[in-house]
Amino acid sequence: MTAATIETTVARAQRRCDLAWCLGLLAGLLLWDWAGLDIGLMRQFASRAGFAWRDHWVTTVVLHQGGRAVGWVVLAALVLQLWRPLPFARDLPLAERRWWLATSLLCLLVIPLLKHASLTSCPWSLAEFGGTARYVSHWQWGVADSGSGGCFPSGHASAAFSFLAGYFALRQRHPLAAKRWLWGVVTLGLVFGAGQTWRGAHYPSHTLWTAWICLAVTLASHHGWQAWRTGRLH
Repeated sequence: MTAATIETTVARAQRRCDLAWCLGLLAGLLLWDWAGLDIGLMRQFASRAGFAWRDHWVTTVVLHQGGRAVGWVVLAALVLQLWRPLPFARDLPLAERRWWLATSLLCLLVIPLLKHASLTSCPWSLAEFGGTARYVSHWQWGVADSGSGGCFPSGHASAAFSFLAGYFALRQRHPLAAKRWLWGVVTLGLVFGAGQTWRGAHYPSHTLWTAWICLAVTLASHHGWQAWRTGRLH
């Protein structure tokens, strides 16, 4: 078996595994929405007076403003590593570092575009929490909820989940660093999302959908890039 054949076999196995994870997570998200868990969970954090954590310094300063700052720092590091690679990615080819940055930027662009087109309002806009909107699932396309809309998916969580590309850029040459990067991105994304849920800014599923969308975009970009590169080399 030639080296090219082995590489192709490994790539196909990775594609199948990645696709299985992507579809499995999608099934879990669809089940979450089918079960109507969002509104029930939000009622645990709010009353008719609204969300007690909406303006708390932990959620507004530490998790919201701090999370946004973390996202900018990571993005700046990815730009700088075009010239000076990160310590754990010193031997990563320039093309891979460019792909990592480009895919992260793509995710950072896709999420706000989806938010802009969304008719779903934030939880704090619901009448039962002191606002004026009514609860409408974001899957009821074209149905407005009498609120301002523009709240699906979670833009703040994308400050972490948009950088999932780092895992795929690193996993061949630096598997341990790749796993650490993945766990860091997922942990930060969930923490940022939890902060927005406590504030009433997003339903839990908004964070989960941001994670899945970023994963889907990253996987499409990664495997498309790998297929193009393999075709060019062979």
